[in-house]
Amino acid sequence: MTVLDALSADRFRRSGDRSEIAVMVILALAIASALAMLISVGIGASNASLIDLARGLFTGSDALSARDRIIILDIRLPRAIMGFMVGASLAVCGAAMQGLFRNPLADPGLVGVSAGAGLGAVVMIVLGGSFAAPLYNLLGFYALPAAAFAGGLVTTLLLYRIATRHGQTSVATMLLAGIALSALAGAATGFLVYLADDRQLRDLTFWSMGSLAGATWTKIAAISPIMLVAFAVLPFMARGLNAITLGEATAYHIGIPVQRLKNITIVAVAAATGAGVAVSGGIGFVGIVVPHLLRLVIGPDHRYLLPASALLGGALLVLADLFARTVVAPAELPIGIITAIAGGPFFLWILLKNRSRLNL
Repeated sequence: MTVLDALSADRFRRSGDRSEIAVMVILALAIASALAMLISVGIGASNASLIDLARGLFTGSDALSARDRIIILDIRLPRAIMGFMVGASLAVCGAAMQGLFRNPLADPGLVGVSAGAGLGAVVMIVLGGSFAAPLYNLLGFYALPAAAFAGGLVTTLLLYRIATRHGQTSVATMLLAGIALSALAGAATGFLVYLADDRQLRDLTFWSMGSLAGATWTKIAAISPIMLVAFAVLPFMARGLNAITLGEATAYHIGIPVQRLKNITIVAVAAATGAGVAVSGGIGFVGIVVPHLLRLVIGPDHRYLLPASALLGGALLVLADLFARTVVAPAELPIGIITAIAGGPFFLWILLKNRSRLNL
């Protein structure tokens, strides 16, 4: 056993070894996620039923019309899959950021990715028919997701430039720079909204509040490589994130490459969050609420916290989307409203609970 493993094991033992509970929670969340996906695909404003589709596929009967097949296979199923992917990415990124910053209030939005991605999307929506027309014509259907992802990426690169000095990245500077860049992106977004016409304002309003209504297999194929790479990288950071909770100096002295850990984690978070915002718009509070809720149950060990966050975040966003598109059917609520109503009070509770420790 290495020094790191011994220190981490001792810390988690003193806080209560919850590894068995964590494994059971992860298994339960995996089952719950599968059920959430099935429920989401099987329920909607249309009478299309997943049971009828399965009966038709396995028996060859015409239990489901061609129209209902399209609704289930080309509308509901990609929407459920995209919802799970976006929810999982936001939750995992939130868990990673909270571990890296050692702050339960940390969120992917703090590094400016969401604001930058939003600015990129607004630029394409407002200027896609004029100044950005050549790019829009070149990318076509991919123009909006590509612009949003590019905005998030540029913001992250600027953040690195500001926060890194002599090869070392200051977490405090990164947080403050992220807030400043988010404010600048918000100001630029406000100016573009001022220039928008009525149709563009409707698109901007719906996009800014978050929605999975535009989910397609093409968009899933576009964001899948980015998210899968981030999901594959972040679990390897779990050991280092466990160590950094003891303090950066301690982690460094027991052999953790702290600077490389910061770099890889921030880039993975930027990529996954940017891809999610590009296709779903602004969906808040998932990255704060899910990891904190799980930490209360299974503890702070990132070996379990990261996969559990992915499963719970994905399942919750799928169910939130189901509620958003059925509660006022055939109309639809922006999913960002649902997550804000549920997450806002929980965020305030976290803030008040940690007020003394955070000197607020």
